[in-house]
Amino acid sequence: MGSRVLIISNANELVRVKPERVVYVKSDGNYSTMVLHDKTEHVFTMNLAHCQELIEKQLGKEAETFIRIGKQLIINREYIFKINVNSQTLIMSDMALNQAFSLQASKEALKQLKAYMESKAGKEEKL
Repeated sequence: MGSRVLIISNANELVRVKPERVVYVKSDGNYSTMVLHDKTEHVFTMNLAHCQELIEKQLGKEAETFIRIGKQLIINREYIFKINVNSQTLIMSDMALNQAFSLQASKEALKQLKAYMESKAGKEEKL
């Protein structure tokens, strides 16, 4: 990613963060929680659609790094470590630190994500 900075603000708070530090954004109704690679969390009073809109508007082409999964998650695909459709689990990690994030998502959402990641792998050999 480039040197862009994502700025998210609401009535009480403004956060500036490099997009590559964002692991995922999880929504709970009108609240969205942004979780960074160091497990820092920032809660905003905005729904996930608004959050997605901000990311796309501010990052342009770089916003493709972020993928909406179902109704409650936006993830940074650079952190995808493991997709387990049967257990409905998505493990996010930067593969350098001992930090891992375990997220739950629907089987359908994970099947779509798995297919998307396989298509992005292109000509790389699959194990």
